[in-house]
Amino acid sequence: MSDLLQRLRERGWRLTAQRRVVAEVLDGDHVHYTADEVHARAADRLPEIARATVYNTLSELVTLGEVREVSTDGRAKRYDPNAHHAHQHLVCSRCGTIRDVHPTGDPLTSLPESERFGYTLSGATVTYRGLCPSCAASAGA
Repeated sequence: MSDLLQRLRERGWRLTAQRRVVAEVLDGDHVHYTADEVHARAADRLPEIARATVYNTLSELVTLGEVREVSTDGRAKRYDPNAHHAHQHLVCSRCGTIRDVHPTGDPLTSLPESERFGYTLSGATVTYRGLCPSCAASAGA
């Protein structure tokens, strides 16, 4: 489970009703919603929330480093609340579902010195791709 709400409270971030509902929508395991999905879920809880408020809140959360933008294969940006927990992503090549995964090993140390071209490495992003169980089942039908 993401600890987004706790982190925001500890930062002293002003949690208005609108900001709180956006944070609540994002809080959880394997949450990678688009801005429109965040807005739809937030509007279920707080019908008067404006789309612009959701977009502005997401932008602020990204700027604060509390939420990470995830882009895959030219699809809409998704928002990941697990910005403070090391993980990679597993993406369904068909439907775009994203899951957090925690592979063993450090991708920074697995790149041979001869492939670093003199760079000082500061980070690495690994994205695993495949078919989720639902898409795999429909592909076999």
